[in-house]
Amino acid sequence: GQAATSSRIENYLGFPSGISGAELADRAVIQARKFGARFAVPAEARSIRPDDGQYTVGLDDGTSVTAASVVIATGARYRRLDVPRMEYFEQMSVYYAASQAEALLCRGDPVAIVGGGNSAGQAAVFLSRHAEWVTLIVREHDLGECMSRYLIDQVSRLANVRVLLGTEVRELLGDQALEAVAVEDNRTAERRTLEARALFVFIGVTPCTGWLSGLVELDDHGFVRTGPDAARSADAVAGAETGWQRSVLETSRPGIFAVGDVRCGSTKRVAAAVGEGAMAIRLAFERAR
Repeated sequence: GQAATSSRIENYLGFPSGISGAELADRAVIQARKFGARFAVPAEARSIRPDDGQYTVGLDDGTSVTAASVVIATGARYRRLDVPRMEYFEQMSVYYAASQAEALLCRGDPVAIVGGGNSAGQAAVFLSRHAEWVTLIVREHDLGECMSRYLIDQVSRLANVRVLLGTEVRELLGDQALEAVAVEDNRTAERRTLEARALFVFIGVTPCTGWLSGLVELDDHGFVRTGPDAARSADAVAGAETGWQRSVLETSRPGIFAVGDVRCGSTKRVAAAVGEGAMAIRLAFERAR
């Protein structure tokens, strides 16, 4: 998920100095192997189907795995701007979070933020304390469409934050690192260039659920519904006749659980995802009894 690609995770219990997502993932693999977990890497789940009271997960290499319970922890991907050279600048100048680590990297520099929701507004308020200048680039023409009023009021009071409504990023400029962004007014098509040493992107996330092929219930944004939010499937109704009750992490299919960022209503935090994963495994074992 998102954590594995984070340059620095500062809010995970037990790591007061922070840890990179890659290092945390490596440690998790070592620890899981110590307890007997088996890994198929690299492997991507492409399908899942009921199979005689169990579930068979089809992998991209043509093989499959069958189990009585399945835990979906495929996470969500940050939405990326569709502009040239984005992949190049993501290596050193584009960020999808605004923590203390990112703030220190752009201290005293002009920065740009893309997005009109609360995440973008919170980032603008936070980065204004560190950056020389913050430009908030919003596609909508009314900031109130997606951002809470209290945040709009905070942003409007900041002397070093400017808001560009009805504006979209069209180009990233710079040689070795980002130097500026070219933006366009989406009504007049007028373009301008804004100085920026860092670009923060907050335009939402896309859950990795396309492979589920309609087996479990999803919300309008593609996140997996669990617990009381999930309508019962035909299998679930049949299960109810034998006393089956859905747990808080169980999907519309008995025995299929969803945890972490892929789950509808999750907090999108590493600690919460780890906790949900541990709970789901316990529930899967209880179900197998």
